[in-house]
Amino acid sequence: MIGPYVGRVEQSIRTQPPGPRRRPPNGAAGAAVPGPGRAPESTGAPADPAIPPSRPRPAASRPAAARQSPGRRLRVYGRRRTGRPARLTAIGTGVVAVLATLAVAGLDRLVFDDLGWLFGLGYLMVCFQLAVRVRYADLLAAPISGPIAFALALLLVAPVGSSGVTAQVVALATGLALRAGWLFSGTGLAALIVLARFVAQRRIHRSR
Repeated sequence: MIGPYVGRVEQSIRTQPPGPRRRPPNGAAGAAVPGPGRAPESTGAPADPAIPPSRPRPAASRPAAARQSPGRRLRVYGRRRTGRPARLTAIGTGVVAVLATLAVAGLDRLVFDDLGWLFGLGYLMVCFQLAVRVRYADLLAAPISGPIAFALALLLVAPVGSSGVTAQVVALATGLALRAGWLFSGTGLAALIVLARFVAQRRIHRSR
């Protein structure tokens, strides 16, 4: 019977702060000393001076994700998922026009052994995409890069009857004359879209 009582007294002494200790009144010793297997309850005693109190972290040291509210994070993620499509620069517009037109011309030559309606429809789609995706500062690149890509595709992919520089020039001129409808249709479509975008952007600036 002495062993448990001595163990409770030692545990109570360890949990008391340094300094003069006060004896609890009679009958309150059992209530002040916690039993074995339970954490000591807080009795309003001053904290141990040897253990520094925990200080809250300043807002500057917290990570940026923790400082943002959930609504702010949701709005940021929403803009990333539903943002505007990437705009093409002037150089990017020219590169995309040449590569896409050459790809369509190569497919038409592989399937039909000539440049016909498939090449014309592909050129229209390329001009439409260029005019829609070019950025506002480089709007003129769309109607200019389209005809250049068209002529380059005719020069590299169109069949030529004989070799030589003169034969290449004659074949290019003949191909442009025979396919002038597709050429003017795609270039005019790009020019109309670019003009509409320019007028709409000017109206937005004036309204502001």
